[in-house]
Amino acid sequence: MTVQLLLTADRILPRPSTPVENGAVLVEGDRILAAGPRAEVVAQASPDAERLDFPGATLLPGLFNAHVHLAFDATREMLPNFLASGDDALRAGAEDRLGQLLRSGVTTVRDLGDRDALGARVRAGLEAEGTAAPRLLTAGAPLTVLNGHCHFFGGEVGDDASVRAMIDANAAAGADVIKVMASGGQITEGGADMWESQFDARALRLIVEHAAAHGLPVAAHAHGADAIEASVEAGVATIEHCTWMTGPQRQDRREGVAKRMAAEGIAACSTSSRNWRTLAERMGEELAKTVYGRLSWLEELGVPLLAGTDAGLPGSVFDDPVGALELYEWLGFGRRRILEIATEDSAAGLGLGDVTGRLAPGLSADVLVVDGDPLADLSALRNLRLVLARGRAFGLEPQASY
Repeated sequence: MTVQLLLTADRILPRPSTPVENGAVLVEGDRILAAGPRAEVVAQASPDAERLDFPGATLLPGLFNAHVHLAFDATREMLPNFLASGDDALRAGAEDRLGQLLRSGVTTVRDLGDRDALGARVRAGLEAEGTAAPRLLTAGAPLTVLNGHCHFFGGEVGDDASVRAMIDANAAAGADVIKVMASGGQITEGGADMWESQFDARALRLIVEHAAAHGLPVAAHAHGADAIEASVEAGVATIEHCTWMTGPQRQDRREGVAKRMAAEGIAACSTSSRNWRTLAERMGEELAKTVYGRLSWLEELGVPLLAGTDAGLPGSVFDDPVGALELYEWLGFGRRRILEIATEDSAAGLGLGDVTGRLAPGLSADVLVVDGDPLADLSALRNLRLVLARGRAFGLEPQASY
């Protein structure tokens, strides 16, 4: 018989918009049985339930990081290190980085680019071991043109037949999402510039349609405004980066395209890590407000936003989600809204709204315990006491039982 776990604290956030003072969460196995006022939840607990009390703390849903690369080590040498690493080293590194994510309160992760189905194989190994780890969604090798952006992952395609074959291979290897490099990027020497398109709308539509035949959504890496527009026209599920670039330090925010994203529920993932502060200082406040201000603009237009950091790129570490979320506060987002983006909105945007992202009966037991109140101060998210990932506990210090 599975022993229940009863967590009590000064407050809980079933959703950021509905804080409950003096609350509790009751867990059995990998599911939440109840969440709400302490007296109501305690009354539902079995006599032999394990009980942990956290005075001064807040219970809330686990955080999301919807854009990472577990194959990269976040150093300046991340690409040569990746290229020089064998499979054993890549697997060990990916497992370690998943541990860093978990220890920082992230319980759902989406990896958007690796080679040889690394993420899917790491996930299978950890699940077989019963190890506490974040829920991991993987893309496998991103589709790119010949010698295109991130071709080193092994996802090069040159015609329709190879597009279908690559999607088939990724699906067979356990991919949860198909990634396409709709535009160029900055880490691939000799490839397309960030604002230049790599696929037209017809090719992107083929990718979306063939992915759908496997029941898979498509995530489009798209910096360029043309690439964003073509991706939206093709019907992708998410736009990664979504920077609207037309050249160096030039943007073309296309309101009609963004409104279509809002109407069709196509989410944008900012992919900004804690590096945003350093980059903003280098750019100067005026340019930084323009570059990052696209997020406020998308929010005003009703485009769904996802929390993601591009972890693995130089300086984009795996263990500081709060540093990334502080960008939104700098832009003027309220803390309630920031927590919504990091939890329930990211869950909905990844098709997991009925699985996780909130503290509610029947949902996955992805629960954080933090000292303080993150609605009053986001840095409270750094004061982790306990992490539950699908009911598996990762404790950071001894707790008081009663």
